[in-house]
Order: sequence, then structure tokens, then C-alpha cells
Amino acid sequence: MSPPVAPPGWSRWLVPPAALSVHLSIGQAYAWSVFKPSLESALDLSGTQSALPFQLGIVMLGLSAAFGGTLVERNGPRWAMTVALICFSSGFLISALGAATEQYWLIVFGYGFVGGIGLGIGYISPVSTLIKWFPDRPGMATGIAIMGFGGGALIASPWSAQMLESFGSDSSGIALAFLVHGLTYAVFMSLGVLLVRVPRPAKTAADGTPAPLEGVQVSANSAVRTPQFWLLWVVLCMNVTAGIGILEKAAPMITDFFADTSTPVSVSAAAGFVALLSAANMAGRIGWSSTSDLIGRKNIYRVYLGVGALMYALIAWVGDSSKPVFIICALVILSFYGGGFATVPAYLKDLFGTYQVGAIHGRLLTAWSTAGVLGPLIVNWIADRQEEAGKSGASLYGLSLIIMIGLLVVGFVANELVRPVSARHHIPTQREAADVHERQQSA
Repeated sequence: MSPPVAPPGWSRWLVPPAALSVHLSIGQAYAWSVFKPSLESALDLSGTQSALPFQLGIVMLGLSAAFGGTLVERNGPRWAMTVALICFSSGFLISALGAATEQYWLIVFGYGFVGGIGLGIGYISPVSTLIKWFPDRPGMATGIAIMGFGGGALIASPWSAQMLESFGSDSSGIALAFLVHGLTYAVFMSLGVLLVRVPRPAKTAADGTPAPLEGVQVSANSAVRTPQFWLLWVVLCMNVTAGIGILEKAAPMITDFFADTSTPVSVSAAAGFVALLSAANMAGRIGWSSTSDLIGRKNIYRVYLGVGALMYALIAWVGDSSKPVFIICALVILSFYGGGFATVPAYLKDLFGTYQVGAIHGRLLTAWSTAGVLGPLIVNWIADRQEEAGKSGASLYGLSLIIMIGLLVVGFVANELVRPVSARHHIPTQREAADVHERQQSA
């Protein structure tokens, strides 16, 4: 399935809405914590168990993006968005069946495995297309689309909470909520499938072959052999682990932090906190990634990782004594978390060029898979162990916060070590132009 090439005069500003329709839908993943308390109560699960669908979904996101990145480059964004629509919506429908029959493994399989494939393919589907449409502002372009993934929970969190309140938080109510999600997102994602366009081929040379792309160009297979790729892998993994640990546990965490104070947090207020985090996540994706076009990618990651560590330190030291401090620090951390995602495609473009940036991005997202396991596992496992030891409130998370600070420091060091890619990994311009021409002829 090849996407239609944009006709003459087509506005490039019509492409970001197509990407947003997909990313706003799959961004529901960040609202998973709203379902956790209901699932734990209805199916008698621990916090670690209820995190499993989310964790598996993030693992499959990274794996499907890595293995499907080349297919996305070859078949185009319309094919990728269609695959994402089918998998993501089907994952909710399977999960609805699992909740209705109280078979938790079906929820894990549906939301985590099948839906996770939709997450990965949908996430990378517009990236290389947007970079080609906006070569002058790659950080802003990818930020516009990827902010949808961060902002998905801004819609899904209150929407899901309202459905659980209306349908009930027992297994049948959860099943009906999953069903509505699956059908609604199928309709919304179809808008992106219909709207997406790719830019017209670049100016051709006298012999009819496309003119070579300018600057450094590195293939996906060569990129993974460079130290730059693996340093960025560490940077992304550390930044994501630190952010996703809070995000996955957001609603229970703020409730626990202030449970023993004079101002406890209600269930509805906790859902509102999740929505606020989603807003920060979304704003960081467009705000910080656009800033990276002005100050550079390495500098913006210094902010993400260095200031992020300071924010975690503030939460660890004074977060439970001041609700505003806790909330502000969490919002800043999540804005850096989102900004890191939106900036990394432009960072890859700067280092490796646009030749196969979508496929390289897909491979790099295996760092997200790793972080999707590490972050929730660290926070949930430690919280469960502390609770078993008789602790409560903010003390459930003290050790987790210290670990997150250490991870961000590791990411900061890795970012400092990034250097330009050695010329031996570059693709000769003649070969690159011939490959592009061959792909266009076979499309």
C-alpha cells in the first residue's frame, strides 16, 4: 500500500494532523495507570501484576519499531498507519474479552502484545515523512507529531475514569470501557490513514536519477555499528526509565505520597494529576524539541538529564511535605521525558542523515522497550517490598527516586561522549542516489 504523493501546491502543514490522529490514539498507553486500581480490585492483582500489560506493550513497541522500521521505510506511512490501526484497536477488543471472562492473560496478550505492535508501528509511521517535509525544522516537525503520543492520556485519562465511573469498576465495566476504546480509536486513526501524503521526489539529475541527498548519510545497518548509536541508546533508555517509572504509577503514587497527611489525594484528583502529567509530556515534546532547533540536540539533552536529576532529588527530599513541589517537579520531569522522545529523531538526523532515519529510529526504540520494563519494575517492585515491610506513604518510593537520579547521571555522561559519525560509515552519494531511485521505481 503506497501513500499518494502530494500534488503540486499541497501544504506540508496538512501532514502533522495526519500524524497526530495516530499518535493521539496510541498515546492512550500513558493513561494505563487509571485502569490499575480497578484491575487490581476486580481481578485480585498486585501493583506489579497490573503493570504487566503496560510493560509488555512498551516492550513490543520497541521490538516492532526495530524490526518493522525497514518495512515502514519501504512501504510508506499509509501502510504503517493501517497496520497500527488494526493492531491497536484489536488489542483493546481482545482485552475487553479478557476482562469480561476474567482471564487476565487475555488482557496481557491483547493490550500488551497485539496492541504493543500497533504502538511501535504507529509511533514511527510518520517520523521520516515529517523530517522530509520539514528539513529546515526537524525538531519542531517531529515534536508536533510525537506530542500527540504524550498528549493522548490528556484525553484518555479523564475519559477512561468517567467510563469506569459510569460502567462500573468491576470486570464487566472494565470490559465495556476497553470495547469503547477499541472502536473509537479505530475510527479516529482512520483519519490519518486517509490524510497522509509523502513529498514529491526531489529534483532529478540530467540522467533522470534523483539528486543525491546532502550531508552525512548512514544506512540503518551501518548506524547500529557506531558508538554514537549506542550512546544515544543509553541516553534514551536512562531518560525514559526515569520518566516512565512515575508515569506508569502516577495515580497510585500521588495518593500514597500524601495518604498520611492532612490533605490526602482523592481518586478523581489522582486522575487529574495523570492528565496534568500528560499535558506536560505533550508540551515538552513540542516545546523542548523546537528549542533544540535553536540550541542544539546535545545541549537540550544536558537539560533533560541534568535538571531532571535535580527534580528527582527535590521530590526525594521535600516532595511529601509540599504538594506543589511534588507536582511541579513531576511536571518538569515529564516535560523532559516527552522532549527526549521528540528530540531524538532530529538528533539521529543530525548524526546519520535522512537516508534511513526511520529505520534507525525504530532500532533505537529498543531502548524504550528496555526502559518500559525497568522503570515500572523498579518503582512497583520496590513499593511492593516496602509495603510488605510495613512501610507506607512516601517511604514506599524513596529508594526508587535515588535509583532514578543515578540513571539520569549515567545518561548525562553518555550524551557528553557523543561525537560526529566517522566517515567510514558514510554511504557514497552515488550509491545512495541509486538506491533511492530504485525504491521510487518499485513503489
